[in-house]
Amino acid sequence: MSVVRINAITVPAGKADELVARFAARAGEVGKAPGFEAFELLRPTDGRDTFLVYTRWRSDADYRAWLGSGSFARGHGGPPGADRPAPVSTAAEQWEFDVVSREESAGA
Repeated sequence: MSVVRINAITVPAGKADELVARFAARAGEVGKAPGFEAFELLRPTDGRDTFLVYTRWRSDADYRAWLGSGSFARGHGGPPGADRPAPVSTAAEQWEFDVVSREESAGA
């Protein structure tokens, strides 16, 4: 089964719309990666300040290959030392899961 990688990104309330805009500006890039299955940007609605970036991959090897790709580098500000905008987050951590069970809507 698939693997899920979630980035939990802490974003101050005043920067939330900027984070959403940055993801919108690079929409579609990750979808070109071999082994990519799904992406969702989850905005908190319960007063929290942590966004979740959910991606699902065919395998961990596919995910790791994307991390090392030029597409990933471009989508995340370019190579080290590149001129890029300041981060909007104050903290981030990555969570890694294996999918062991999944159910989808019969109408999907």
